Amino acid sequence: MKRSQLSQLAVFATVADHGSFRAAAKELAIAPSAVSQAVAQLEADLGITLLSRTTRSVHLTEAGQRLLAELAPALGGINAALLAVQDMRARPAGTVRISTPRSAAHLFLAPKFQAFGEAFPDVVLDIHIEDQFVDIVAAGFDSGIRLGESLEKDMIAVPLGQALRSPVVGSPAYLERHGTPLHPQDLMTHRCILKRFSSGSLYHWEFEKQGHRLDVKLSGPLILDDNHLLLQAALDGAGLVSLLEPYVEEYIQKGALTEVLPDWTQQFPGMYIYYPNRRNMRPALRAFIDFFKL
Repeated sequence: MKRSQLSQLAVFATVADHGSFRAAAKELAIAPSAVSQAVAQLEADLGITLLSRTTRSVHLTEAGQRLLAELAPALGGINAALLAVQDMRARPAGTVRISTPRSAAHLFLAPKFQAFGEAFPDVVLDIHIEDQFVDIVAAGFDSGIRLGESLEKDMIAVPLGQALRSPVVGSPAYLERHGTPLHPQDLMTHRCILKRFSSGSLYHWEFEKQGHRLDVKLSGPLILDDNHLLLQAALDGAGLVSLLEPYVEEYIQKGALTEVLPDWTQQFPGMYIYYPNRRNMRPALRAFIDFFKL
């Protein structure tokens, strides 16, 4: 079937319903001559007359009756599909695909999953954990989450949380055995537990004090790719770790961990939800952004 015949079939069905070319043209908001031309072209393509025309009336031929009977369910299905899509414009529904680093999923998304599900039962959040940068447009994601310093300029971004610190912490038992570092360079003689990203690269500990930035490349006895394992290793006294503050602040308050080099701890711009500039944003994506943003 030719693509153009879809519109011709719709015009034919409208003429059949009204029994008039002029009434069909009014409903379709096109010229009567365009209606006549569409039906005539359809008949020419099929090689058979579908409508019997007189100066006063329009009637279906036997072939026209057969075609309309076969066509009605299909047109009804198309109309139902169009109404369903229009309904999505007003009601959040469907799947939202999100690319996020593991830390953002743990700290900012997971605590709100249950509440979001209750508020928007027709929305499916499809969360993909990606610690390395992803081109969300090319990869087919609706939205991504990254540190503010890592965002592309052509993206729209809204804050997911406050600015973040990544303190260096160790257990009191570890510090009693190995001493407390007073300068980032002192870490070279400590047992530092490092993090490896899914990209394969190691996280470099960065420090800043009064505008002076220092990037310390360390080696250590243990390399892990999971923040919860890093936290547990620090609690067990295996060494010093650098973790985002929400992971460790509870244990610092309890005295299970101690922050070292607090004057050198660098502050990050925080996590952001980002997405392409879309004029007609789907309600499901809008619901996700509005619910999880700061």
